[in-house]
Amino acid sequence: MTLHEYFAPQPTPTSELPDPAPLLRALTQGVLEVLGGVREVDQLARWFNEDAFRSLVTRANLSARARSARGVAPARPVFELRSLRISEPVDGVIEAVVVVVGPGRTRAVAIRLEGMDRRWRATSLAIL
Repeated sequence: MTLHEYFAPQPTPTSELPDPAPLLRALTQGVLEVLGGVREVDQLARWFNEDAFRSLVTRANLSARARSARGVAPARPVFELRSLRISEPVDGVIEAVVVVVGPGRTRAVAIRLEGMDRRWRATSLAIL
């Protein structure tokens, strides 16, 4: 192992990681609050890898512009986490779908978590 490999992020097997369900619920709530304009996107940075975080920042900026164009004030989203489906395609990788029901619509939030340096990091996020 080279010095660079030694200090690079180290994959962590699922058996050495905590239950992902609480994190998935918290990330879903946090992301929806960011898109609603009531939470700063930087508060979620530690749970995302760089690419997924950049994507979330872009989506948050688009949501803020859309609210501004319509003259809508930021508001805490009201929703219920209806279901959580988790699969493990490979050891140390979790793919999950959280179904969220709000007053006007039902959404699916797809999140991929990867175990890195003994903690979960979101590497992909899609809100449908």
